Amino acid sequence: MYKLANTQLWVHDQEEALAFYTQKLGMEVRADVTLPELGDFRWVTVAPPGEDEVSIVLMAIPGPPVMDPDTAEQVKDLMAKGFAGAVFLTTDDCQASYDELKARGVEFTEPPEERPYGIDAGFRDPSGNSFRLTEVRNLG
Repeated sequence: MYKLANTQLWVHDQEEALAFYTQKLGMEVRADVTLPELGDFRWVTVAPPGEDEVSIVLMAIPGPPVMDPDTAEQVKDLMAKGFAGAVFLTTDDCQASYDELKARGVEFTEPPEERPYGIDAGFRDPSGNSFRLTEVRNLG
């Protein structure tokens, strides 16, 4: 069988994204490699401490020939609206995690609220990617 290794988020600026994910979210760099033979393509991955199986790729929006300018603009528009995908993070204590992240400078779009599945809060990264921070309760 296979395992999930990486998931990818588009970012406007890899340096800005790397600072946000490491300094504000407290994630660790798993890889940061620049490949000159591929036009200085940069592969950057991060993950929460202790998360050894899956990393988030912070992928710069490419130009031609990989992505035409119209498609790049469509991706940027979706990101600005928070609809280019979402990352779901779980925590044992949503309020404590919210307080910790807020103290580090994370700007939340939604404070922790009771939901049928637990307590949930929302924020976005500097590129506009949407995040949910959830304390999941036993639904069984």
